[in-house]
Amino acid sequence: MSPDKKHIITIEATINCPVEKVWKLWTDPFHIEQWNNASEDWHTPEAENDLRVGGRFRYRMEARDGSNGFEFSGEYNKVEPQHQIDYTLDDGRTVQINFVSEGEKTTITESFEAETTNSLELQRSGWQSILDNFKKYAEKCAAIEKLKFTISIDAPALKVYNIMLDDKHYQEWTSVFNPTSRFLGSWEKGSKIRFLGTDKDGNEGGMVSRIRENIRGRFVGIKHLGIIRYGKEITLGPEVEGWAGAYEDYSFTDLDGKTLLIVELDTVVHYKSYFEEHYPKALQLLKSICESQTE
Repeated sequence: MSPDKKHIITIEATINCPVEKVWKLWTDPFHIEQWNNASEDWHTPEAENDLRVGGRFRYRMEARDGSNGFEFSGEYNKVEPQHQIDYTLDDGRTVQINFVSEGEKTTITESFEAETTNSLELQRSGWQSILDNFKKYAEKCAAIEKLKFTISIDAPALKVYNIMLDDKHYQEWTSVFNPTSRFLGSWEKGSKIRFLGTDKDGNEGGMVSRIRENIRGRFVGIKHLGIIRYGKEITLGPEVEGWAGAYEDYSFTDLDGKTLLIVELDTVVHYKSYFEEHYPKALQLLKSICESQTE
């Protein structure tokens, strides 16, 4: 290829997911870190994205064995939500991405200027592999549903907050899910926490998570990182699809000495009926504990 002749490569994929969800998964830094790799031996440990004209993005891409890594970065020239993104990479090459909605499906078309170091076919296959990985990730995320539960508790918000997170009382109100339910770790913002329980055979399982926000008496936000199986943390691979990156939020609103507690959580479709059955019972038990506790 002549050094002064630009060669445009175009790739495409159709995702079984509506454009609203596709757009969020494509542009949110947390989700970018989950899908932005061409093969399992590479990953994106860091992603920054200022999605606006003139805004910049930066993805840190590394081999999982630490042997290699590079920055993929540039500046946005055009941003039309759910329709088109144009940007210029820091090496001067331009990229255009189009999102075409087809109801419950979305077609993504990427056109990018080729570089001169690697063959056109190698570049095409690499970018296509990343796009295919996005398709796989998005279609699995589409199986996630957000559930919401509310309950009114005749106790101040700070009291409900303290009782809900207290080690002893946490074990009580979450015993609805598992009689051995407990947590290990801290509720402080940024802290790692493990939600545990044992099955009938004595095997330890649960979730490994991080506290993404904790505002005393007002809000607790949890981001799940993966699962625990037989006492081992698993944060990568097909076993954690749908769980890694799921949110679980608790909002406490004080209404004249009473508390409106709202719980919102992401769940895979398979567990929807389980949570719909057990969460109201758990919250009713929490309500009973809070209302029976004297100051």
